[in-house]
Amino acid sequence: MTPTVRAAVQDDLPAIQAIYAHHVRHGTGTFEEIPPDLEDMAARFAAVAQHSLPWLVAELDGRIAGYAYAAPFRPRSAYRFTVEDSIYVAPDAQRMGVGFVLLSALVLACEARGLRRLLAVIGDSQNLASITLHQRCGFSHQGVLTGVGLKFGRWLDVVLMEHRFAVTNDALEQ
Repeated sequence: MTPTVRAAVQDDLPAIQAIYAHHVRHGTGTFEEIPPDLEDMAARFAAVAQHSLPWLVAELDGRIAGYAYAAPFRPRSAYRFTVEDSIYVAPDAQRMGVGFVLLSALVLACEARGLRRLLAVIGDSQNLASITLHQRCGFSHQGVLTGVGLKFGRWLDVVLMEHRFAVTNDALEQ
């Protein structure tokens, strides 16, 4: 079955929080070490909405199987056309096409908003699933920050990837 993607709503936050909590506790794709609670996730969701950026969920068999969103890369105004992605798939929905459908939809949503760059800041250079997914969705490798995070007793790298969008002169005037 093909996952369906739609805009996330407030009622999706418990499922989103549960998916992310799993990755915090068991994975190195995020460098958070304590899962945020539902209130923290609601604040993150509101911050993305405040910037009119996309937050998407994928449904599979009537349940939330993953989510992806774009958030401002940095707070300074000069970065206003650059965003950073986050994407997480439920453990029982991995290798079912959820990540590809989600990230593809996120790329299109960011391009439609007139953004210039979508960045991936991927935790752990051994996170080949995320690196490969980003490559499949048109991201190019930009570099590696070595040993910048310590989680589960290991020093972890960060892989930087970038998706470039065409920019119009209209965007430069904003």
